[in-house]
Amino acid sequence: MHSRPLEQIVIVGGGSAGWLTAALVAAAHQTDAGPALQVTLIESPDVAPLGVGEGTWPSMRDTLRRIGVSESDFFRNCDASFKQGSLFVGWVDGSDDDAYYHPFVLPQGYGETDLAASWQRGHSAIPFADLVSFQPHLCRSGKAPKQATTPEFAAVANYGYHLDAGKFSLFLRRHCTGKLGVVHVLDHVAAVNSHDDGDIASVQTKLGGAIEGDLFIDCSGSHSLLLGKHYDVPLLSQKHILFNDSACAVQLGYPEEGSPIASQTRSTAQESGWIWDIGLPTRRGIGHVYSSAHTSDAQAEQALLAYVERSGGGAQMLTAPRKLSFEPGYRSHFWHRNCVAIGQAAGFIEPLEASALAMVELSATMLSDGMPANRAVMDIVAKRYNDAFTYRWERVIDFLKLHYVLSKRDASPYWRDNRAPASIPARLCESLALWRSQPPSRYDLHRIEELFPAASYQYIMYGMGLVPEVDRHIRHGEHAELADGYFREAAALARKMLAALPGNRELIGHIVRHGLPTS
Repeated sequence: MHSRPLEQIVIVGGGSAGWLTAALVAAAHQTDAGPALQVTLIESPDVAPLGVGEGTWPSMRDTLRRIGVSESDFFRNCDASFKQGSLFVGWVDGSDDDAYYHPFVLPQGYGETDLAASWQRGHSAIPFADLVSFQPHLCRSGKAPKQATTPEFAAVANYGYHLDAGKFSLFLRRHCTGKLGVVHVLDHVAAVNSHDDGDIASVQTKLGGAIEGDLFIDCSGSHSLLLGKHYDVPLLSQKHILFNDSACAVQLGYPEEGSPIASQTRSTAQESGWIWDIGLPTRRGIGHVYSSAHTSDAQAEQALLAYVERSGGGAQMLTAPRKLSFEPGYRSHFWHRNCVAIGQAAGFIEPLEASALAMVELSATMLSDGMPANRAVMDIVAKRYNDAFTYRWERVIDFLKLHYVLSKRDASPYWRDNRAPASIPARLCESLALWRSQPPSRYDLHRIEELFPAASYQYIMYGMGLVPEVDRHIRHGEHAELADGYFREAAALARKMLAALPGNRELIGHIVRHGLPTS
């Protein structure tokens, strides 16, 4: 049995995690004679997907290209818009001008010289991201990251997407079943049947009986039916580091049909959490993420409605506030025997910086690229996979905690508690000690496919006001000259792009009507 080749992959659970995984695995194993692996996805007819994960990283462009969909079709079917980064409002101290960008474009001259030292020495009145990157200027003007003549998935300015998660799942489902040979079973999983050695032999469905497989992928969300419930692999809670465990979300229309669509996710700090604000072509998605230990559901909803009132421009609320709860954490391991968990079944921390879909992409891609040929080698692959994703979850936690640790907000226990030394991971403490005297670099984050590169840490740190001390022993004249050249380059690119790029709504309308060039 152990040397038998893998032929049947069974995914339990749909939603973005299940269908993205199905698409990536099925697309990578197509042959002229048909699929080399049979992928079956079992989806409960009663479980509605969460539908909160509406932001992606630029990696999603490559994912969509890999699975063989058209970017124009994606825009038409998923109520999608462009995302060029995040804008953080009120995170530093809550003052009127407290705002900074975390753009997706790397700083101009990144890795070539010490940009931060030159920024501090000669240009400290300008926010770091505004000086080193053209992208914040595009975001402020509501510009699209490409032109109507730019081919599908190509970029003038690096971008990801905002999307309607429910529509995205349906779009992926149609592609998987129509083009990639994925078998879709609409049924409840009632039980799990095991082999004598402890491997899963099949899952028992309510209506269709047993569905056998060689590898089972748990995409059943926070229920974690296979890895959590069947195998008792524990969830390692991270609530002692990142306190948010609740969210309250609404959908809001636009005041007018032609209202501008934001180019970035807006994250606004609140007394005991923060509010996300995402612009889609037909609506805005707004949600308050908070810690139930620091505020009540009623207070959180009140803060959300006050934000909607302030920012809505009189637009109509399309849904009543919807409460969501989650346990921030990740499994002690993700691949156990012939079962691997992806998506919320593996872990979830919080919506900040849209890491959830990016982790699904990384998980499904690593699984697909390293798919074990047979059961005999599966445990070796599983060990490497577990090592990679334990590292990734730890880095997600470090990066998200960085946003809270550097805040100077002091009016509520939530922000003070977030700075308590006991709540800060040891590795982040070490890194921060180092980064007070030198910028984050590739040596700090050295793995292939880091979710958040060193440039992202720089944007957050310098946006939040943590500035490295300037080393007087380095020849700064040379650095300053180089850096000033890059600052001028970023400013020239900003001027050029602002003049040449269309607005978000204008380009999205063009894509929906006419499509983008395919090459």
